[in-house]
Amino acid sequence: MSRKFFVGGNFKMNGTIESVKAIAKNLSEAQLDPNVEVVIAPPALYLLLVREHLKSGLEVAAQNVFDKPNGAYTGEISVAQLKDSGINWTILGHSERRTVLGESDAVVASKTKFATEGGVNVIWCCGESLEEREAGQTISVIEKQLAAVAGQISDWSKVVIAYEPIWAIGTGKVATVQQAQEVHEAIRKWLKANVSEKVAEETRILYGGSVNGKNCKELAKEKDIDGFLVGGASLKPEFVDIINSNL
Repeated sequence: MSRKFFVGGNFKMNGTIESVKAIAKNLSEAQLDPNVEVVIAPPALYLLLVREHLKSGLEVAAQNVFDKPNGAYTGEISVAQLKDSGINWTILGHSERRTVLGESDAVVASKTKFATEGGVNVIWCCGESLEEREAGQTISVIEKQLAAVAGQISDWSKVVIAYEPIWAIGTGKVATVQQAQEVHEAIRKWLKANVSEKVAEETRILYGGSVNGKNCKELAKEKDIDGFLVGGASLKPEFVDIINSNL
């Protein structure tokens, strides 16, 4: 089967009212490959603003969501509130949430379960540190992360996997095409062996980690790379080139 190419833009903690409106306007007016699913993730404060200014057909994601229903959880956003706001996606398990904010595999899995069961799609992130890669532990680290989430969810149709080597995020370093493809292939093999052949075949696996307008075309050619999760470049005009990298 043909998996629909997917490009996500993670603004992280960047942007102003003026800049996010300009990004939404630029994307809405650009000639984008109609065969690509596009989802952008502004800071929570700007979710509704971006949704209001982004044309229909382009989606908006939160950068996080809580794994409890509405209630006394100061500072958090619920799945129900995202749905109520027309926000149908969230990013979970990003390395910055895991490493800076201490989210464990179990916490990420619980959030993923709560989001998917509540009708919100998840860009689920995994990846290894430089030390883990140099120790030859890349695949074992990612399989451990996969096992945690696979033990919690049943509907994989609401999950897009993003492989993001921590050492390549915001550093300017990029995994070689071969390194990226090897890990993507390993993820797909794990899904086939531990979930199902159908899930392995249908689940989209994105590459993230200093993706830009110059390196995206070569990465997009690989058979197990189904798109990108873009950080800094999603704030720039070249994001359009990345979306159109599969043309």
